Amino acid sequence: MEIGVSTASLFLREYNEDSLVTLNEIDARTCEIFLESFSEYTEEFGKLLLSRKGNLNVHSLHVITLNFETELFSANQRAFNDADYWFERVLSTGKLLGAHCYTMHGRARIKAGSDYDNYEKAGKRLAILCETAAKYGIKICLENVAWAFCSYPDFFRKVKQYATDLMATLDIKQARRSGIDYREYIDAMGQNIKTVHISDVDENGKIKLPGEGTFDFEELFRRLKDVGFDGDALIEVYKDDYGDVTEIKRSLDKMREIAYKIF
Repeated sequence: MEIGVSTASLFLREYNEDSLVTLNEIDARTCEIFLESFSEYTEEFGKLLLSRKGNLNVHSLHVITLNFETELFSANQRAFNDADYWFERVLSTGKLLGAHCYTMHGRARIKAGSDYDNYEKAGKRLAILCETAAKYGIKICLENVAWAFCSYPDFFRKVKQYATDLMATLDIKQARRSGIDYREYIDAMGQNIKTVHISDVDENGKIKLPGEGTFDFEELFRRLKDVGFDGDALIEVYKDDYGDVTEIKRSLDKMREIAYKIF
């Protein structure tokens, strides 16, 4: 396991092409690139990122959910086709950059009375999307998100029955926001976890950089090792959760010190 950084931690501070330079400067080593808009879902932009990534390993890609991900689950064929067009552009960028994972939110739970928990329907569509991603050498990793598809652990268990190639992204911040112990997500996702988003929290519930709050990372890493985790853990916080980017460097050093004792 390597500890790295999601470019989402620099969202609204730097554009992605500049954030990759910054992450190289602080020895991030591995990253998830959070693509922010349709203009970034192009081959041209992918080549720009490739020219800027330096020594970084691109572990995974991630996109803004409402740009097209929700419509990947639409029953409207035309809407699905349009969403799938952009999905494949992102996958193509992922292949270009050497990414092996795509962190997916899936449908956003924004409409009362919708069939979000139709596990068979969601799972069969996820299976199709996994097949598409596989053409680019990429695994879809469904992320636990308080306001999206996988807002509770059993959702992953249920859709996995229909999408056998589906992998998982564990986000401990989103587990807290769901009011669910992250350990329950590890139990549900198990050896399917390929990506972990890490953050910390203080005694007042404010998000902090890993190692700056009260969260027990040694226990997290031990539990991940116990289920055979072989992916990367990526620092993912928001732009106002830290001061200078050198603070991210210190967080990386702290997390690596803990992780290297365990993995």
